[in-house]
Amino acid sequence: MIKEFEYFAPKTVAEACSWLSQYKEEAKVIAGGQSLLILMGQGLVAPEYLIDIKGIADLDYINFDDKEGLRIGALTTHRAVEKSPLIRNGFSVLSEMELMLATVQTRNWGTIGGNLCHADPTGDPAPPLIAMDAKVKLVGSSGERVAALEDFSKDYFETILQADEILTEIQVPKPPPHTGTAYMKFALMEGDAAIVGAAVSITLEPGSGACNDARIVLGGVAPVPLRAKRAEQMLVGKKVAEDLMAEAAQVASGEARPTSDMHASAEYKRELVKVFVKRAARQALERARKT
Repeated sequence: MIKEFEYFAPKTVAEACSWLSQYKEEAKVIAGGQSLLILMGQGLVAPEYLIDIKGIADLDYINFDDKEGLRIGALTTHRAVEKSPLIRNGFSVLSEMELMLATVQTRNWGTIGGNLCHADPTGDPAPPLIAMDAKVKLVGSSGERVAALEDFSKDYFETILQADEILTEIQVPKPPPHTGTAYMKFALMEGDAAIVGAAVSITLEPGSGACNDARIVLGGVAPVPLRAKRAEQMLVGKKVAEDLMAEAAQVASGEARPTSDMHASAEYKRELVKVFVKRAARQALERARKT
């Protein structure tokens, strides 16, 4: 049963931050409620004040230019990301990721910023966004700051957000030429949370075709989305082939920090990392060769 709370519906970011500054840890921000309301119903979270930012229209947008790259407002719904022609044409991995995320009903109301702030390590958006070197803009009563999305999550369901801050924007740089990115996950049923997810981005050197840069990000196998940096370095400076991808996937499996749960043992999750890193790397490589 959800405990009683006082409800606020700010229409501006400044108004939301002002209330957060006043109530601090006693308040929770709700953007779509797809995750928070479940926790409240289970009695795991019981805020005295609920600040509903869904009505801040200024945070619902998808923009792009060659210099600034992609900008997604925090209140943009998953469905809007999935259907956006701009994203499908230039950042297709995000549209593909959204198709794997929950159900159409959830995607129609849930927001991408809310998903990131929930900080569930099995969440779908963070791995491909981190693979594309995304940043997030955080705004509080004392100003704003920009942080790498890689550093945004601190632990299970914890972020670097201060008590009076909200996430307002996701920033994704324009991919370098000859770059391909792919995201894949293993779930028990279509739309379920990832038991293991893997995002891989590969940039090829023009002419030689060697790997100029690589990013491998794992979901569901650590308290936060995890960069497999040793596996990444195995690819850089080399021509990527099947055997090298298999070796990198093996190393990534060793970098993972899974725990056993009701869905799978830690050992099984490590095996899944091997499989899905290799599959995602193969697809990223094919895309890099075509760009």
